[in-house]
Amino acid sequence: MSQQKHLEVIPLGGFGEIGKNMMVFRYEQEILVVDGGMAFPDSNQPGIDLIIPKIDYLLEHASEIKAFIITHGHEDHIGALPYILPRLPKVPLYGAKLTLGLLREKFAEFGISTDDVDMREVTTDERIKVSKCFTVDMFRMTHSIPDNSGLLIHTPVGNVIHTGDFKLDQNPADGKTSHLEKISKAGADGVMLLISDSTSAEKMGLTPSEADVAAELEKIIAKAQGRVFVTTFASHIHRIQNIISIAEKYNRRVVMEGRSMHKYAEIAQELGYMTLKDRLISTDEFADLQASQAVFICTGSQGQPMSVLSRLAAGNHPRLSIKHGDTVILSSSPIPGNEEAINVVINSLYLKGAKVFYPPNYKVHASGHGSQEELKLILNLAQAKWFLPFHGEPRQQINHQWLAEASPTPPKRTIIAKNGDMIHVSKDDFKVVGTVPAGAVYVDGLGVGDVNDSILEDRLSMAGDGVLVLGCVLSPHPHAEIASRGFIDANQELFETIKDQVIQVLEKGAREKKHLEAVRDDVYYMVRRFVRKATGRNPMIIPVVVE
Repeated sequence: MSQQKHLEVIPLGGFGEIGKNMMVFRYEQEILVVDGGMAFPDSNQPGIDLIIPKIDYLLEHASEIKAFIITHGHEDHIGALPYILPRLPKVPLYGAKLTLGLLREKFAEFGISTDDVDMREVTTDERIKVSKCFTVDMFRMTHSIPDNSGLLIHTPVGNVIHTGDFKLDQNPADGKTSHLEKISKAGADGVMLLISDSTSAEKMGLTPSEADVAAELEKIIAKAQGRVFVTTFASHIHRIQNIISIAEKYNRRVVMEGRSMHKYAEIAQELGYMTLKDRLISTDEFADLQASQAVFICTGSQGQPMSVLSRLAAGNHPRLSIKHGDTVILSSSPIPGNEEAINVVINSLYLKGAKVFYPPNYKVHASGHGSQEELKLILNLAQAKWFLPFHGEPRQQINHQWLAEASPTPPKRTIIAKNGDMIHVSKDDFKVVGTVPAGAVYVDGLGVGDVNDSILEDRLSMAGDGVLVLGCVLSPHPHAEIASRGFIDANQELFETIKDQVIQVLEKGAREKKHLEAVRDDVYYMVRRFVRKATGRNPMIIPVVVE
């Protein structure tokens, strides 16, 4: 057996970015995988539905994988699993009750039988003997979804704390605070490595409590005269429960609108994470109620085009419309890249006469991630020898590093890692020793991985300056036709000039008996130079040359 005396920590997602969280721990020939999340595309990735981690390393070492442990049920931690697990051996997948409930629903959507996945339910206060080299103690951490866990990973080189996503809410909606005593005890016993959430490392102070948000929501709903529409993340079970409780207090019935809202609410009720005094009613049943008797909880917190709130703002929802005097609450913050879409929705709602409440103008949302004072507390409790900030872009990771370096017992070394870095951890060393394949796999419709960066560059090029398609016949009497999309309005004079020059290139090619590929290149470069000089634009040029 190998005499390897170090632990390998390999992030496959979630480092230098927000989303697609996935981390590999390897000792000798044993691998433990934590999470398998997805990310949403940005404006430079047109047509992409979602992004998942590249798992080449796991495929190469598939026989060594002993288990997956899932920290919680957010999409950026579970969303890639239906794409990943069918490609890997069947190993235990550990998660808490709500996390596994959400995964079962997700697997069913993908046609994955629960017999094909070895799901094992654990509590947020449980010890898991994963393998000879890995034992994991779960510990509860408050977040914006129930059943969220941090991990104390016992390894042959020492203990590792992986906080998962967290905030230290002292007044959470379910009354279940973070298990800080487990971190404190681990710190007293000795922590080799701390891996901690960096999302809000730039924010001073403490992240507001969910109780503060509930108080603000109640203040607004209590004063509302007409209908109330609230949008938040469908997975924010605590927030939705608070909205339901407030609605019931003020004698309003609750209407759920949107597929994901219904799905999460059904799972949460079935598993006991959401309670109602009265059943949810449908939009059709709402017609029998007065405007002051309803609260709509709907999708659309990120301005998604087909979401309920976006359709209400655009005036094309089939059963509902925003009326003058309605109250709309956006109980969420924009995911980076979604700000413009949300602003469009807010402006449209204002124009329809709605009263709109949204952060930061109103305290109707609180992050699920700890701010600087919470991060400092974790650093001080863990007293780790080595530190690895995760779940953040570089600026957030580096701000977290600065907090660590300023703490009373700073770590001996911090690494600002990137996805794919192979980090060796031992009692005496903590360093990046190489890289493994990592990055983004794009999901586009039914295709997984069949769109690459080159194709995205083509899409952006076509979106920027359009496309010119040149149909050419190479013969002693050549012929050419031009079609354009997204370039310029029909300019017959310009197109005739291009066509004349293309025919000259074709005639020359025929005389010199050039290969089709050479003639195609000549047409391409000539048209590109001419169009750039004549218009100052750089459309995608596609020459098709046949004999």
